[in-house]
Amino acid sequence: MASRHQVIADDLRSQISTGRIKAGERLPSEAQLASQYTVSKPTLRSALAVLQGEGLVEKVHGRGNFVRHPLHRIAYLGGGRAHDVEAAAHANLRVSVRRTELRARGHLTALLNVSAGSPLTEYSCLSHEGRSTHSLARVYVPRELAPPDLPEVSESFWGEGVAARLAELRPPGTEVREKISARLPTQEEAVTLRISSALAVLGIERVTSDDTGRVVEAALLVFPGDRVDAVFTTRTVAEEKEAQG
Repeated sequence: MASRHQVIADDLRSQISTGRIKAGERLPSEAQLASQYTVSKPTLRSALAVLQGEGLVEKVHGRGNFVRHPLHRIAYLGGGRAHDVEAAAHANLRVSVRRTELRARGHLTALLNVSAGSPLTEYSCLSHEGRSTHSLARVYVPRELAPPDLPEVSESFWGEGVAARLAELRPPGTEVREKISARLPTQEEAVTLRISSALAVLGIERVTSDDTGRVVEAALLVFPGDRVDAVFTTRTVAEEKEAQG
């Protein structure tokens, strides 16, 4: 027998899928819904958490719960590249870029292989599709490699324009190492991305080094699991020889 919160989630999901509650529409308040279904607020919130985890509902702090517009999925191709699964998504995505000067501490010292206190520049790229947050990227570079004239708004995924501008100024990267993890979001990530803390995210740690082994860029990318696919293609030895031959 289904639990009470699952029954409520099923009912709300049905109303959303049939269009009785439309995309972009705000749900009744939690108090109203709890009264409507004759349950406690914790039970009602458990039901909403199910829908938030499925990407059907998003909770906007101070405003309430809204039915999400369908979000486009993108493919992360490795090496910092992205591919729009549906070309129309480009028309809807905007990326805001914030620059911060900081000193290397903790994890960043190991990530960029620098001494504690080394000057770094952080570019925080937050992408939006309509009113919904799509992905978060934090890009770190040694300060002397940071360009002073990056735009504050980009029209490409997680600020690919940022990456292109950085590539103009730094030594060319000869090695890109990536670590991919599926995990639950931190509290800060859940708030920033407007997702349930129960929705898994795809975390990608990307480190780019030049031909001397110096790290010229490190990026921490976070995508809600319902909005991205990671795709990697490896050429066999035979294919490499054929391409060179």
